[in-house]
Amino acid sequence: MNRNTAKIQRLDKAMKETSEKRLYERYLAVRLRLEGHSFAEIAQLLGRVRQTISSYWQSYQEQGIEGLEMDHSPGQPPKLTEEQRQQLAAMLEQEQPADVGFEARYTWTLPLVAEWIQREFGQTISVRGISTMLKRMNFSFTKATYTLAKADEEAQAYFRKHTFARLKKQVEEENIDHLLFEDESMIRSYQALQYSWFPRGRQRKVPTYGKHEGAKLFGAINYETGQVHHREEEKADVAAWIRFLEDLLASYPKGKIAMVLDNSRIHHATDLQPFLKKHPRLQLVFLPPYSPNLNPVEGLWLWLKADVINNVFFEKFYRIKLHVGQFMQRINKLPLKTIDRLLVRL
Repeated sequence: MNRNTAKIQRLDKAMKETSEKRLYERYLAVRLRLEGHSFAEIAQLLGRVRQTISSYWQSYQEQGIEGLEMDHSPGQPPKLTEEQRQQLAAMLEQEQPADVGFEARYTWTLPLVAEWIQREFGQTISVRGISTMLKRMNFSFTKATYTLAKADEEAQAYFRKHTFARLKKQVEEENIDHLLFEDESMIRSYQALQYSWFPRGRQRKVPTYGKHEGAKLFGAINYETGQVHHREEEKADVAAWIRFLEDLLASYPKGKIAMVLDNSRIHHATDLQPFLKKHPRLQLVFLPPYSPNLNPVEGLWLWLKADVINNVFFEKFYRIKLHVGQFMQRINKLPLKTIDRLLVRL
């Protein structure tokens, strides 16, 4: 057995074991080269340019079959040291361009990263090379997301560890009979547009009248059962809030109710106090300020809007009520799904 035969057999074995199309192509290109085919012949066979096949071969010559793996990119090795890459990663994660001397620039682009590397390390790397390097470093080009700057992480941690833990223990000891989460949301006559499947080259048209009518929704989720309660109102004032509380008291005619909710004005309204005194079995438990992440009803609103609200125009108030009602009926038939989706992470 000559040397090339052993190499070809090893490549054959690797080709059988891989499910990666591009990796299979690399193995095949090298195998064909070992059989004596030219770079031009292999390139024509695989539909690649000659330089690509040449880079596969060069990588194989320098690093063996391991050099063809997908986390190896044929060609020149990285120009930054491990320490420099760690410094680059920390900078991209923790700083904006304006923080490191790029005036009035707040988004990291590949050309800006190239300029920073040149300035800090004296290395010139192409935009394409930087893109490849950042992917190897487990970076991707992603959209930023908002976070509530006023949220108190310590207060949130205390709520999770102490306040909510105490509520769950009271439920287990039957000192609380019903543990609910509550929140409100606005549904407009035309809500956000979102991605959906549609014939290529065309867009779904959502007709509107240019008016912003809508409904205010009150919603509550039973932490133990996954049961969802809701009420539609044309405005969210204290009177509407009391009507929703009356609905909940009717739904749970016996036992103590603990309701977790945010610090909205209507939840602290002076006009609400006589109602609470009249119904002492209803206890309000307030979340830390700016903590929607601790209220699963926020997830309910996202679910509702994604399923039945977005991409739809409602010309009449009753049409909003109809869609919302149908959604609530559907999810209340499968309360375990609601628990799995909204409550298991609490």
